[in-house]
Amino acid sequence: MYTANPKILITGATGQVGRKTIDCLRSQEGIEIVAAVRSTAKGAEFRELGIETVILDFDDPSTHLPAFEGIDRLFMMTGYTVDMLLQSKVLTDNAKKAGISHVVHLGACGPDDATVGHWAWHQLVERYIEWAGFTYTHLRPQDFMQNLLSYGDKKGVGDGVIHAYVDDAKLSWVDVDDVALVAALALADPEKHSGKTYRLSSDAKNFDEIAALMTQIVGKPYRYEPLSPEVFLQDMQNSGAEMTYMRCVYDHWKRHAAGTIPGASETFDNFVQITGKQPTRWADFIEKHKAELEY
Repeated sequence: MYTANPKILITGATGQVGRKTIDCLRSQEGIEIVAAVRSTAKGAEFRELGIETVILDFDDPSTHLPAFEGIDRLFMMTGYTVDMLLQSKVLTDNAKKAGISHVVHLGACGPDDATVGHWAWHQLVERYIEWAGFTYTHLRPQDFMQNLLSYGDKKGVGDGVIHAYVDDAKLSWVDVDDVALVAALALADPEKHSGKTYRLSSDAKNFDEIAALMTQIVGKPYRYEPLSPEVFLQDMQNSGAEMTYMRCVYDHWKRHAAGTIPGASETFDNFVQITGKQPTRWADFIEKHKAELEY
């Protein structure tokens, strides 16, 4: 039996998906939202909105149980390093100790037999959540449309040129706003969404097709110039990124470019059933972000 007026903790609250999930939950009646942040300063924006904050550091287990006090449901996401495996395991253990009932986990792309490294890691986390005895909802979004605007600290489009590392591969895409809405609904109504794994994608296009749509909608010329995955790998090394994880990303760019990831352009028709709304497609996304795409 789930709590009628739940207290829901959002990890990754200052990130794209976490922040938008909070925005979606704010429209739900009878829910108390708690934003997990790594420092008091990072919680200021939430406190101004009347949202409670707690300090939670994935790498400091002493912060977990205090942050989980009184929490009924957890939105769980982890960082982009190999440390996500240990972080997720310890966080899950402490969530169990704290009596949390339902976990919504933000994972990654792929079917159950995915062999891309970081996708497989997320699936191991999913299984651990299930083994621990929570009710759960697993989210597996495909590539974020927002990656066109920026990826890490790099702009996705500059002076009308799109750069990516996948040659002419057609990828499967989803808007972060749509992922956040599904996350919020799964947290608000676990009876409906418990035990589900939602693969999320609404549109499949390659970058030449995206560039053509941008040219049409924004009204300025755009083109795609593919880069070698080796450029990505070198950029990550130069930036000091955690390379165990980034080599997995490099590997999946190479496999996309070679066309060796099965179902890479697969889309799913579950969004209307889950939300009652139409999903965002590329034309919608470009229209929504015209100002950011201008040059």
